[in-house]
Amino acid sequence: MKILFIFTLFTVLVSFIFNWKKTIDGLIMALNLFLNILPSFLTVLIILAFVLAALPKEMLAKFLGEKSGYLGFIIAAILGSISLIPGIVAYPLASVLLKNGACYPVIAVFITTLMMVGIITLPLETKFFGFRVAFTRNLFSFIGAIIIGLIMAVLWGTI
Repeated sequence: MKILFIFTLFTVLVSFIFNWKKTIDGLIMALNLFLNILPSFLTVLIILAFVLAALPKEMLAKFLGEKSGYLGFIIAAILGSISLIPGIVAYPLASVLLKNGACYPVIAVFITTLMMVGIITLPLETKFFGFRVAFTRNLFSFIGAIIIGLIMAVLWGTI
């Protein structure tokens, strides 16, 4: 992490030397993007904190851990499909879930469905592409997420 921070600082300094105005504009743009993402990020973290405080670690491991089996895949796939969480928030969320007992294959299913399946956005997608195309895309994405989880489970040795 320190190497990434040093590299970023170095590139910003080099950019500042070559064109300080564009560098300042870029930093302001980055700050604005961060401030736009911050409410979503904090909301998810607060909800997650309440859920993790309410659920014992053993229960989370039971439903999303290595011994959860196919039930863990189904729970993760459904949660990922109905959630509307930006990717920049999803990855820290996955890290917290991993630290609290979830396993990598289940998290892979959750993240894949979160990014590729959109039950909430299906009406909008249907409007542009038609129901058949939107439904087929979501169905194949859902199946693909399960397959990705199964492959990861085989690689991790949990199946």
